[in-house]
Amino acid sequence: MKKIFKIGLTVFLFLFLTGLTQIGGVLYLVCILITKKWKPLPRFNLPILFAVLYLGFTFLIIPFIAPIFGREKVKHTGTINPTNYFTVILNRNYVRPELNNLLLETETKLIGTGIKINYLDANFPFINRFPLPPHLSHNDGRKLDLSLVFENDKGDISSKQKSMSGYGVFENPNIGEENQIEKCLTSRYFQYDYSKYLSFGSINSDLIFSEEGNRKLINAILDNIKLQKIFIEPHLKQRMKLTDDKIRYHGCRAVRHDDHIHIQIN
Repeated sequence: MKKIFKIGLTVFLFLFLTGLTQIGGVLYLVCILITKKWKPLPRFNLPILFAVLYLGFTFLIIPFIAPIFGREKVKHTGTINPTNYFTVILNRNYVRPELNNLLLETETKLIGTGIKINYLDANFPFINRFPLPPHLSHNDGRKLDLSLVFENDKGDISSKQKSMSGYGVFENPNIGEENQIEKCLTSRYFQYDYSKYLSFGSINSDLIFSEEGNRKLINAILDNIKLQKIFIEPHLKQRMKLTDDKIRYHGCRAVRHDDHIHIQIN
């Protein structure tokens, strides 16, 4: 019974770490082999060994291998940064060079606005069609989620967010706006608002959705010819008076997009 439990735990951790980081599962198995090979190595050092090996690969090896697969890390600047650094630590910050170019061009168009480009999940570094849970389509280096833009009660643009993860705190429809969320949930797409469980806590509750800030960000992105589409909730598109055909609805099978902006290139 004990052996079955150990095997089950190993399989679970392999799948969990693979889904979370792509490389974590394989490195976990390597660490188990190392601890078995070198008997003097105490068992309790397995987590330490894994952490050292994982961080070494993440920061020193993977960035040099990923370009073989046509991907590179999102380039950080004074304006472009991750909403939280777990995105980087978990290897979810890889895109195709063309998407990096889009971000840099967008940054140039936003000079003087005070708007920061805070990014969330992008893609894993290797292999097309390798899923990036819980996303449905972040599997080819061409997709990236961006945080919404907020402002304080004085109307000043803020670089802060309303959740710890950047996901899960929604900008709900106002009275009179299209309510696609209600339509999806009443149609039994129960997963539609499940990202509320991924917020890891609400913060900065005083911040206000910036119509002008988000409109400027989206319009700057739309100017790039490589852009294929943008996903946001219909009520936000309506609120910001955006009409470009590249701004589309993602469907009830996904999750709601009023906590982030999804962009993808051709």
